[in-house]
Amino acid sequence: MDTLKYYLKRIAPFYALFLSISALLRIVLLAKEQANLDALWTEAALALPIGLLLDTATFAYFMLPLALYPLILPKRKYGSRFDRFFSTGLFFLLSFTVLFTALGEWFFWDEFASRFNFISVDYLVYTNEVIGNIRESYPVVPLVSLVIFLSAVLSWIFHSRQPQPTAQPSGTARMMMFAGVVAFAVASFLLVDSSRLSAISPNRYITEIAKNGTYELFSAYRHNELPFHQFYTTEDAHTLISNLRKQVGVAGTEQGMLTRRITATGAEKDYNVVLITVESLSANYMAAFGNKQGLTPNLDKLADESLFFTNLYATGTRTVYGLSAITLSIPPIPGNSIVRRPENEKLFSLASVLDSKGYDSKFIYGGYGYFDNMNYFFGNNGYKVVDRTNIPTDDTQFGNVWGIADEYLFTQVLKENDDAYKTGKPLFDMVMTTSNHRPFTYPEGRIDIPSGKGRFGGVKYTDYAIGKFLAEAKTKPWFDHTIFVIVADHTAGSAGKTELNPEGYHIPMLVYAPGIIAPQKVEKLVSQIDVAPTILGLLNMSYESRFYGQDALRDDAKERAFISNYLQLGYLSPDELVVFKPVKAIEHYSKVDDRFVKDDAPSGDFATEGLTYFQSASYWKSWSRDIDRPTMISKSE
Repeated sequence: MDTLKYYLKRIAPFYALFLSISALLRIVLLAKEQANLDALWTEAALALPIGLLLDTATFAYFMLPLALYPLILPKRKYGSRFDRFFSTGLFFLLSFTVLFTALGEWFFWDEFASRFNFISVDYLVYTNEVIGNIRESYPVVPLVSLVIFLSAVLSWIFHSRQPQPTAQPSGTARMMMFAGVVAFAVASFLLVDSSRLSAISPNRYITEIAKNGTYELFSAYRHNELPFHQFYTTEDAHTLISNLRKQVGVAGTEQGMLTRRITATGAEKDYNVVLITVESLSANYMAAFGNKQGLTPNLDKLADESLFFTNLYATGTRTVYGLSAITLSIPPIPGNSIVRRPENEKLFSLASVLDSKGYDSKFIYGGYGYFDNMNYFFGNNGYKVVDRTNIPTDDTQFGNVWGIADEYLFTQVLKENDDAYKTGKPLFDMVMTTSNHRPFTYPEGRIDIPSGKGRFGGVKYTDYAIGKFLAEAKTKPWFDHTIFVIVADHTAGSAGKTELNPEGYHIPMLVYAPGIIAPQKVEKLVSQIDVAPTILGLLNMSYESRFYGQDALRDDAKERAFISNYLQLGYLSPDELVVFKPVKAIEHYSKVDDRFVKDDAPSGDFATEGLTYFQSASYWKSWSRDIDRPTMISKSE
């Protein structure tokens, strides 16, 4: 009994520290988001005891090294000077880790309104970009110094109050204590389901605050790719294939799940295509959608001169989801984007169609394309890759950790297109901007918002760079034969009170081609996966398609969109939203007064449509290659 009491006294300060900081962070986040809690104060209060339970489950893993140390410490050293100072060192290490993690969670929440998730896992992998971004965005030295100071103070208090053993614990007693801690950690791993325990409210902010960030970080790492058949509702293979063929328009004489012939009327057009994917361009930054701040004067003017899609929705919350949707015309899948998954080469893509028509296709990016596996993905799917490593230093007069300033990226695009024009081949550029990303830095003197002052400056600078690029492109011999497509990769933030808030995915798309395409507003509901088929439709191309998307300009185009946030998949119509969640859950929302409200309506045909798209998309390794046959559907994908 004395041994047990001594061990509990040794562990108690560590446990108290972990719980105190975790609870304090939870209270601070509740205070920060009180306007978004919908006055659900009982549920908000419940986040604290649920959080305590999840914090305890997380602490089980921290207990392992804390229990291992007394196990391997020689019996004669218990309570010695060495023991006291080493224990203080462990306490300082835990203090620094927990405080630093809490600080990181605060800034992560400020950016994503979420506990650590898949994004944070990616950030740990790409440390150069992330550390650089942190250094350029926050006062790192003062903050880390503060964490060290607080850790030192807490450790001094701990050191002065360490318990002394009343008796030297035997080897058997120490082994039993360590075995108990291991059992506790194993039980935590097997029995604790954070998603279920934290699901205490329909309000997303409350459920997120209830979670433990450290637990969520490692959970995200373990579940980076989710087998669809294991976590989501599914249809049997025969029904899935039958429904999919009907939904995408595969004729009865055609054999595949997706493969069908798209036949255009009249001659094909070999116009150049410059597709500009703009970082984090939410629709609500443009005056056309009600913004009064004048952030996008060039795009606002361009909207009146373009084919302007006003009701377009991104598929996800990160660049790689937008890139896969645009390039592969595929609905979102849970977990990692296809861009970042293994075996993602030689897929059916926009470039593969254009390359077969004689185009010179390039992916042009102002950052280092190894980030998010972009170089590998595009380089193995029909594109020649031009990234920061290929751009001469003299042409990159300003940059930050994410990439060169957008105006210099567009200077490179002009050079690439001048060279391509000389070959006589039509060109296709897929350009990815970076300036509208934290730390929002850019050359001074371009706009009226100083560099590094926040998102609005990033938006306005990118708008400036696009305007400058188009003005210079007009002087080029290839301009009059070029279609410019400007579309966002995702919005600046997708957080909302509901799990999937459609407004958090609303993005603009402009198709600008004076003398080729007449200005017009397209107000029908369109998905980001429709971008590639719509471009090919504008080129009047006939081709064999494996795209999920449709030419949005066709009269028979169905109004629907796809939205997602890593785990949850939303299928959207003008009046309905159905959300597929793990574990095998389906939620239905109806539109009431411009808002989607959860109801108890039966799933019905609309949910079946959405499920067909999402489940079949999980078999992307089959449908997007030459293996587009029903027999190739397997649970291994």
